[in-house]
Amino acid sequence: MDLSRALDISAAGMTAQTGRLRVIAENLANADTTGSTPGAAPYQRKTVSFTNRLDRALGMTTVQMSRVGRDTTAFPKRYDPGNPAADATGYVQTPNVNSFIEVMDMREAERSYNANLQVLQATRGMLLRTITMLK
Repeated sequence: MDLSRALDISAAGMTAQTGRLRVIAENLANADTTGSTPGAAPYQRKTVSFTNRLDRALGMTTVQMSRVGRDTTAFPKRYDPGNPAADATGYVQTPNVNSFIEVMDMREAERSYNANLQVLQATRGMLLRTITMLK
């Protein structure tokens, strides 16, 4: 396997994890976003799916984000009669974002990103050593 391919594969992994981190950041930023009128739906948590993609230029499969979906779990309710989104009984639907899950997903994405970065750095070091030897 040629070293430039290893760089491209690591870069694809880092790109996929960057997209995942963007979605996690959006979920955390909207963890308290309720509707603005009674009965309006709050922010719905987004999920990320990955897929393998054949890169014809590399002749290898790389990872990519295939789609950003929506979490279909029920919205929790919180008693807050002063909120403009409260229903007749005083309950407000809150987002189905669990900060604990988001932080765990963020740590997993960070570990994966760092692993790809280490591969990229090791490959770069091997390329530099090869160039130095050829001088």
